[in-house]
Amino acid sequence: MIEVPQTLYTRQADIDRLEAMVQALPDEAVVQLRLVDGGTLTGTVSTRPSLQVFRDADGVEGFNAVVRLDDQRDPAHAHYLWMDRIREIVQLGSA
Repeated sequence: MIEVPQTLYTRQADIDRLEAMVQALPDEAVVQLRLVDGGTLTGTVSTRPSLQVFRDADGVEGFNAVVRLDDQRDPAHAHYLWMDRIREIVQLGSA
């Protein structure tokens, strides 16, 4: 898993957006994640992600979070994805 996110968020609007996505990803939710790069991932949320504080190389603190998504086609394969890479969450059910 990646140790430090590429982008850290400090503005309240960005933090609120991340928190809303966290709330949309409960344990065992089956979702399709539409990504900012145009790709999609479909699978089951292993555990609800949580917002975390990170520090960049300059010591500036900011927030981001990682979601673990067990791949729908190959449940033994897990994707670890920074929350800011998600454009949209489509709920498909629960496991």
